[in-house]
Amino acid sequence: MSIKKQKLELIWIGKDKRPRLEPRIFLEDKSLSYQAAPENQAAEALFAGDDQQPKAFHDNLLIHGDNLLALKALEQQYAGKVKCVFIDPPYNTGSAFTHYDDGLEHSMWLSMMRVRLELLRTLMSDDGSIWITIDDNEAHYLKVLCDEVFGRSNFISTIIWEKDAGRKNDTTISTSHDYIFLYAKASSGWKKVRNLLPHGEEQLKRYKNPDNDPRGPWRQGADGTAKSGNDALRYEITLPSGRVVTPPSGNFWRFSKSTFEQALQEDRVYFGKKGDSLPVIKKYISEVQGGMVPKTWWPSSETGSNQSARRDHLRKLLPDIEPFSTPKPEQLLERIIHIATNPGDLVLDSFAGSGTTGAVAHKMGRRWIMVELGEQSEHYIVPRLKKVIDGEDQGGVSKAVNWQGGGGFRYLNLAPSLLKKDAWGNWIINKEYNGEMMAEAMCKHMGFTYAPSQTQFWNHGYSTETDYIYVTTGSLAYDQLKRISEEVGSERTLLICCKAFMTDGVEFANLTLQKIPRAILNKCEWDHDDYSFTLNVLPEEPAEQETVEQATTSAEEE
Repeated sequence: MSIKKQKLELIWIGKDKRPRLEPRIFLEDKSLSYQAAPENQAAEALFAGDDQQPKAFHDNLLIHGDNLLALKALEQQYAGKVKCVFIDPPYNTGSAFTHYDDGLEHSMWLSMMRVRLELLRTLMSDDGSIWITIDDNEAHYLKVLCDEVFGRSNFISTIIWEKDAGRKNDTTISTSHDYIFLYAKASSGWKKVRNLLPHGEEQLKRYKNPDNDPRGPWRQGADGTAKSGNDALRYEITLPSGRVVTPPSGNFWRFSKSTFEQALQEDRVYFGKKGDSLPVIKKYISEVQGGMVPKTWWPSSETGSNQSARRDHLRKLLPDIEPFSTPKPEQLLERIIHIATNPGDLVLDSFAGSGTTGAVAHKMGRRWIMVELGEQSEHYIVPRLKKVIDGEDQGGVSKAVNWQGGGGFRYLNLAPSLLKKDAWGNWIINKEYNGEMMAEAMCKHMGFTYAPSQTQFWNHGYSTETDYIYVTTGSLAYDQLKRISEEVGSERTLLICCKAFMTDGVEFANLTLQKIPRAILNKCEWDHDDYSFTLNVLPEEPAEQETVEQATTSAEEE
């Protein structure tokens, strides 16, 4: 009898509906971009590439705009390059969906999360990981959703973070923790690259050197006797004092005779100051692996709390700006980034909030990308990062990582939609787009890398070493096409996107001609700027009935 494996999955209203996202381009706001003064470039060396040129200023991105559109916009350039994703998404406590009942609210939240998680997975490197903070409102549903998106085998752990060490007496049960779900892109690869935590003071205190051993501090390894064992673990040992000892009846040595003799030969056995105590086999601190394996319990005493982040850091750093109600402490992000990355790696946070992820990643010598839709992107995160870059932020983890300042970032806005409807309801090229914007946007839509040539007017980008693209809002006549074809030559091909063209019945073997906007009209949803919480997950009435009928039939067949 064979048992058919069934895939368990989470079902909710509108699960099968996915938005057809427009891959927007970015526009830099140079008035908000920021770079350290020349005399304060301490961090630049951390980001030096093969050409030894500073990379920090250009690689760090603060993006203002809808985070789903931003993730889509990042996909072409950053797919497979993000080493660590940290997100602190809305916890769906009810405040985000005040106009919907609980069932629809829950469905909207799951749809909102699912499509973002799928894009985040695409951006993650093969040895990358994602860390998601959440509370009890959606934690268990999110776990099942993450199993679907990342694969259950790639689940690493659920970490319990003590966000509040205090006790609230005005509630039934005082909530003191959040969850952090940890998934890897590929668990087998991630386990090889994850970093250990440094030894803390408590761990180091266990190592002493009472006999001035030149090999340094040590602690008890195998020592004394135990109640369980076998006859092979009962043998005589002669102490340096001359006394001969054996375990009492019913007891056994904790180490084999061969292990003891090997340790004795290596002068690794301690018999007490007078040489008359039961033997202890030494374990030197130098032999311990380079740190501690992380545990799933992260107390606020080690990783900070919401309250400490507000009171001890953000209020002091930006006293004139009201801090967030529940900011994540820098110590929490420092631990995550330390475990998941190394200097120079890329960290991404698409729910930037108060900007803690970027601030900590910056101080730790990592490259970073943050996305934030709200006004705090300009009015809170930018001032905070400027203080980090100028070395004025000495709170949080600054002293622990010896942060002195340096680096920079670019402030990017999502460009408006490439297509807009005119007064008659026809899709036309958005008048806000100039020629350069148009060329970059079309490269993205057609799968080309935007890299305009300084010498060839027809070369705006490439898809391979011999395949190029040319974008123009003008119409091309036969003579123009003939000239371009001759310049391209027989060893290369060129995709031309233009308003109109006239070939006079002649085919050019090295040219492919496409009219805009017709070439991209059906590629995505146009002129949709906000996917934050407005995702329409409810299907039309007939479609919903048909879906139910199909599901019922499928269940009966199984």
